[in-house]
This record gives sequence, structure tokens and C-alpha cells, in this order.
Amino acid sequence: MIELVQKWAGLPVREVPIKGGLSHRISRVECDDGRRWLLRVLDPAVCVAGLGIPLEQEIANTALAASTGVGAGLVMRWNDHHVLLLEYLDGVTLDAAGVAANIEGIAKACKRLHAGPRFVNDFSIFDKLREFLRICRDNGLDRPAGYDDVLPLAWEIERAMPRVPTVPCHNDLLAENFILTLSGVRIVDYQLSGNNDPAFELGDIAAEADFDPDRTARLARAYGIDVARVRLFLIMSNLTWTLWFSVHHGLMARQADFDYAAEAADKFAQAVRDLNDPSFGQLIDKVRSDPP
Repeated sequence: MIELVQKWAGLPVREVPIKGGLSHRISRVECDDGRRWLLRVLDPAVCVAGLGIPLEQEIANTALAASTGVGAGLVMRWNDHHVLLLEYLDGVTLDAAGVAANIEGIAKACKRLHAGPRFVNDFSIFDKLREFLRICRDNGLDRPAGYDDVLPLAWEIERAMPRVPTVPCHNDLLAENFILTLSGVRIVDYQLSGNNDPAFELGDIAAEADFDPDRTARLARAYGIDVARVRLFLIMSNLTWTLWFSVHHGLMARQADFDYAAEAADKFAQAVRDLNDPSFGQLIDKVRSDPP
């Protein structure tokens, strides 16, 4: 797809692949005059497998996120080819330690995204879990041993959660989707975006950065939201994304240098740890009794 960018730019460009994405193809595109962009080529097989939202929704949500100043600016898009040319963000791609060191800035970026225009679709982590379970059953995909045994607790979390107004959420905030720039934290990659409970956004951040309860509480306070809901959504993040990796492992071409099965096992182990913690029942009780 580099020829699309070259024709648009009107001069030769170079493409430098960027490692890190587990689904779509991303590259840095450079001109001799010093201009740089990020090229994102979306793979239709990702949404067909249930690993992302429909591509037209991802493209629309990427543009909406860009309008808030949190997402990378949208420079050009070729909808027929599922190609996005985005602002290249100069900054540091965060890791788990970087997320822990920038909790207040991350909370601020999330609030700005959540206050922006609504996305074109809705998202529920509980519905996503049901979808992944169906995909696994229909395709005979393996799940970690003991997975089905804890599902009743996932549905208990769903019954306990209050219904709250949804906001435009990213829903997949692993550390590498945060870029720390001179102007603040930016958020990239809207593959699973949709209007959702903001407490899930924070729980997902905490899960992906391996936050302990104290750091999770600090993130919730920085945003201004009930920590019990955030901690329960942390569990749902680990439990549901366990199956993301199981489905990816079973249905998609895999990167040779990434162990999808091991990542699924690790996320499931973290979910089981928190489901078995004595505080789990207390969190359920608190969410049921306290208004959001």
C-alpha cells in the first residue's frame, strides 16, 4: 500500500516496518524532506475472527479519537483499501513501568477521550466474552485448563455491575498503546474501540500494566471513579483477553517470536488469582450496594 502514500505525497517515500502490533500491519513512512507519518494497513481477517471491530468502525473511531487531540491526527485514509495514514507521534512508547510512572497523565488522557464525540459502535466486555466462547466452541479451539470452571464468577460480576452512561472508550489499553509526548499522553490503535463503561477502560489499563490493588486505586482516584468497579473490570479484562490470545493462536497467522498460548495462560492465571482472593466477594458486595 506504500504506492498509495507515494501517489498522495507526490514524491518518493520509504517504508520502515514497526514491530509490536499483533494484528494489523504498521509502518513509519518517511520522505527525504523530513516528513514522517504512520501507515496502518488493516487486515480484514482480524475482525472476521472476532479480534477487532469491523474495519469501517475502526476507521471512523480513529478519526473521532483524532478530533479530541488524544488519538494521532488522521492525515489521509483510503477506505476501500482499509489503509490509514496517521500523524507520526514523536515520543516514548510506554511499558508497564512507564504506565505506573504516568498514572495521572494517563487518567487525564482517558478523560479527554471519554469526553469526546461518541464512537460509532458500542462495546461490552461481557458480550465480547460470550462471543469468544462461541468462536472457541465453533472452531474447536483450546482454552486454558479450568477456564469454564470460573465462568459463573464472570456472570456474577456482570449481574453486580450497575448500568452507567457509556462513553467512547479505547478498550484495549496495553502499555504500548500509550505514547508519552512533550504535550502529554496520547493513545493509539482503536482496533477494539467502542462506547463502554469508563470503569472498564481503567480496569483494562490496570490489568495490562499488572497493577496491584494500591496502584489500581491510585488510577481510579486520578480519574475519579469507584475503585471496586475498576478492580472487577481488571478481572474481566484478564479473563476475556485470555480468549483473544486463544482465538488469535487458533485462527490467525502468528508471529514466530510471540507465544500466544503462553500469554493466554498468564492472563488466565492472573484472573484466577484475583477471583480466588478473599477481597473478591467484598468487591461484589460494594458494587451492588454503592451507587456508581
